[in-house]
Amino acid sequence: MKLDVVILAAGKGTRMNSNLPKVLHRIGGRSMLEHVIAAAEKLGNICLHLVIGYGGEQIKQHVALSVDVGSINWAIQEPQLGTGHAVQQTVAALNSNHKDNLVLILYGDVPLIKTTTLEKLLSLANAETLSLLTLITDDPTGLGRIIRGDGNAITAIVEEKDASAEQREIKEINSGIMAIPTIKLVRWLGELKNHNAQGEYYLTDVVAMAAKENCNIVANVIEEDFEIQGVNDKSQLASLERRYQMNKVDDLLAAGVTLRDPARVDIRGELEIGKDVEIDINAIFEGEVVLGNDVVVGANVIISDSVIGDGSVILPGSNIDGGIIGKNVSIGPYARIRPGTILKDNVKIGNFVETKNAIIGKGSKASHLAYIGDAELGENVNIGAGTIVCNYDGINKHKTRIGNNVFVGSNSVLVAPLELADNAFIAAGSTINRDVPADNLAIGRGKQRNIPGWKRPVKK
Repeated sequence: MKLDVVILAAGKGTRMNSNLPKVLHRIGGRSMLEHVIAAAEKLGNICLHLVIGYGGEQIKQHVALSVDVGSINWAIQEPQLGTGHAVQQTVAALNSNHKDNLVLILYGDVPLIKTTTLEKLLSLANAETLSLLTLITDDPTGLGRIIRGDGNAITAIVEEKDASAEQREIKEINSGIMAIPTIKLVRWLGELKNHNAQGEYYLTDVVAMAAKENCNIVANVIEEDFEIQGVNDKSQLASLERRYQMNKVDDLLAAGVTLRDPARVDIRGELEIGKDVEIDINAIFEGEVVLGNDVVVGANVIISDSVIGDGSVILPGSNIDGGIIGKNVSIGPYARIRPGTILKDNVKIGNFVETKNAIIGKGSKASHLAYIGDAELGENVNIGAGTIVCNYDGINKHKTRIGNNVFVGSNSVLVAPLELADNAFIAAGSTINRDVPADNLAIGRGKQRNIPGWKRPVKK
């Protein structure tokens, strides 16, 4: 039996002051909608319904590119007449053929909801029970209040604009997230009225309908308010971003990572770490990153979609994107490792060195000021300062192959396609455009002329 999960994502988000649909604004490197979908997916065996309106095609494209889910039922809400009206757009696609089927209602702008919280909420619901996610807060301003009657039973939810002065004093608020018996929900949705201050069809009105029918209504009362916080403006977005990062940092600290300043680390994806890892300030991790044991990450480092082997040190200011880094490698400061780079054990990539599509063998080094692209280097190769691999002829990329124990002198230019065999030695300042056999010295310099009596130009 599949669980129907309805995610409401139709709002424009006027207060965001952006052309981007609200649910596509990012927290922790992923759109808010991606976070909600991910939380729902972990429940397992779900049928996903996304209600869209403003920027609907943009949302569809984004989900297709960034979310690995099965089929999605897309429902269009136009015009947008409230939450109840939004869920009404999914009725034809809901699995209402069995009395035990449930619908879980989520919101695309409530990104930090936890799967464990949803699991507990669902455990309370059944064919005769509607379950709500609520919070007791000292500041319920702007939120719907939970109305309880005899025996503390929930009888209704009242939106603040429709609440009496007495009801506004209630501290228990509605998150909007609920699990509802499908057959009952379909019927209740057909009975919704818009007799309220907003002239909208409120989904929360089904709670009063349930109470009227003596349907059991229970609440999962949570303590972490950030789980149900929605985003309506950039200030709230920034607040939840910081909360998200705090959660990630707490996980790192619990796992034994040394953080020089927990407030200055950003994780925008998934970070897997070994033991005795040290991370300095302003480090950013994007996509899927793995740090092995005893890895040290310096200040102002950005690592994206990369694997860093045990004992490696990433010095300050370095940028690693799509790299596979071996053990005991030293990178930086201010090095740039681009996609397709594989650095074997004990490699050294120094300051202002850039690599791309490069395999660099064990113990090799490029200590400073070099570009290595579309190249394969053997073991114990030395790349001198100022050396560049010319891999691009303006149309096509070409390969450079360098054997073991090759020495490339400073300020050399290696013009691909090219092969430098084992133990070759390239004299400093050479331009090399022909293969160099093993154990050869290659010198590719222009002939020097000294002109006596030459006069410097003078300023006119």
